[in-house]
Amino acid sequence: MKSISIGELQILLAEPSGMQYRVIQESLVRCGVRHLEHVQRGEQALAAMRRAVPDLVISAMYLPDMTGAGLVRHMRGEAALETVPFMLISSEDDFDSLDEVRQAGVVAILPKPFQPGELKRALYATVEFLDPDALQLGDVFAEELKVLVVDDSQFARGHIRRTLEGFGIEQITEAADGREAAGILEHQLFDFVVTDYNMPGMDGAELVSHIRHRSGQSDLPILMVTSEEDAGRLEAVTRENVAICDKPFEAAVVRGLIQEMLQEPLINS
Repeated sequence: MKSISIGELQILLAEPSGMQYRVIQESLVRCGVRHLEHVQRGEQALAAMRRAVPDLVISAMYLPDMTGAGLVRHMRGEAALETVPFMLISSEDDFDSLDEVRQAGVVAILPKPFQPGELKRALYATVEFLDPDALQLGDVFAEELKVLVVDDSQFARGHIRRTLEGFGIEQITEAADGREAAGILEHQLFDFVVTDYNMPGMDGAELVSHIRHRSGQSDLPILMVTSEEDAGRLEAVTRENVAICDKPFEAAVVRGLIQEMLQEPLINS
């Protein structure tokens, strides 16, 4: 049983439109939310967070003094706020604008207007992130697993690391791109790799090819967590026996994919 529920979440909503605030507020109440603070500006949101750290921040993309991407960047740069879950609700559909938010590590990005079920699922994803279920790996203990996390975004690596740590994984090595990861793999053994697709130098697809065809760990389980939308590129990766997960991701989905990947005997156990 979860130690926290949707009704117990302390939520801060940054929304400049009074009409949009009422729509979101009513939807949150219908989902069971009981604790909601509303601000209209990014600096007001940061000040409120510094007074009392919320369980979840929900923001529009465009605030009077900054963007939602700017707000989450500020949060990730402050030690007290860097782990606070962030949800964007926006009508923005530009890939680059949204990808900046994805790379910061968020629990959900919802459209305006959103469906009630989408909001409730995002709230459950927040609860799961705050209080994740442990990995179910039979006789293998999560703390024994050795994991390599590869992403050019420091914020994204931090979000993935916190998710894995929530599952009980303690031995996590980070790499900022595929080339750095390939070098690490020459000297260290891992139980699985979590990697992004789009990275400078050596991207995720090239890293997967290197692991499968030019490394001493060719059977290493690989989970790709990515915002890449090109189905052809992703299909080429899945042919290399790679599990794919979208950014933003739900902790429960990542946990399930890891459990599936590790159903076979662990390579380095």
